[in-house]
Amino acid sequence: MPSSAEPKTAPTGGVQSLERAFDLLERMADAGGEVGLSELATSSGLPLPTIHRLMRTLVACGYVRQQPNRRYALGPRLIRLGESASRLLGTWARPYLARLVEGTGETANMALLDGDEVVYVAQVPSKHSMRMFTEVGRRVLPHSTGVGKALLAHASDDEVRALLARTGMPAATEKTITTPDGFLEALDRVRDTGYAVDDNEQEIGVRCLAVPVPGSPTATAISISGPAGRLTDTATETIVPLLQEVAAQLATELTTTEPA
Repeated sequence: MPSSAEPKTAPTGGVQSLERAFDLLERMADAGGEVGLSELATSSGLPLPTIHRLMRTLVACGYVRQQPNRRYALGPRLIRLGESASRLLGTWARPYLARLVEGTGETANMALLDGDEVVYVAQVPSKHSMRMFTEVGRRVLPHSTGVGKALLAHASDDEVRALLARTGMPAATEKTITTPDGFLEALDRVRDTGYAVDDNEQEIGVRCLAVPVPGSPTATAISISGPAGRLTDTATETIVPLLQEVAAQLATELTTTEPA
């Protein structure tokens, strides 16, 4: 989860005004969706007149709207783009998730971090009669899920604490982590082991193993979920390497671009 003050590197060989406009949109998203021009100037390093010109264009196109308080917010036209991109992402991911189902016998999921929430964008169900099902499009809080831990594993402690302060940490089950310190300890384990575990924390009787998709353009994770009786520690030893292998392959799919 990048900080809004983190410098961004624009690709070379493109149209500079487009690169700058998309950079500003990403900085707005990093800042929670609403910012002032001075904040954008501080984080981007661009002159105020340049930012003002770009924002006027984005407002005219519907991608940004100006609030009554003179601050700028992400506009409604982005929703259609995001929904279409999400559907395509699910389509691209499905063959990789199917490989996980074939290799593990359990339900495979793909999730993104959208603002402060985890949203499931793709799923391939297990063939078992007793299987896990999560509706595509469902949103959950990160603290009670394996994918949430995988998505936040490389965020800074301050960013994680700020997110948890905004969302709260309600208990979905008696095993849900409900303190920031406890969640940060869980993230340390993810960084140490390379995978995250939801052990009856979202739903009693269900375990989930998740890994981040490395280098993804937006924070992305894939997971396997199933009954706790099948996703044992022994099963984990064989499932995690496959999850990591498929995540690396999916990362290549999401980041590879064809030359013009």
